[in-house]
Amino acid sequence: MSIERLALAVVLILSATSAMAQSSGAQAYAQCMACHATSAANGIGPGLQGIVGRASASQPGFRYSPAMKRAKLTWDEKTLDAYLQNPQAVVPGNLMPYSGMADATQRADLIAYLATLK
Repeated sequence: MSIERLALAVVLILSATSAMAQSSGAQAYAQCMACHATSAANGIGPGLQGIVGRASASQPGFRYSPAMKRAKLTWDEKTLDAYLQNPQAVVPGNLMPYSGMADATQRADLIAYLATLK
């Protein structure tokens, strides 16, 4: 197999894997959609557009809990993973009524999906 064909095969595999993760992530997001929009619009929870890389408690127009205001986090993949697994452990006293997502693969897929919301 030529190097070009090998490179193309790797790109196709990575693209398919990424598409599957985004699809699974969109399905995992169904647990979030009652409170969070995929846009910048705030609802019961803050809008999630641009969440990956954003500072905690920084979505304009959303009224955050004192606990979240004190948290001073950056929502990167590691922080989101920990928070989605157990929100109260990461930000004790936050007001999000969600007990967490136990499945690590589901969390990873959700975070990959959230990263597409730019």
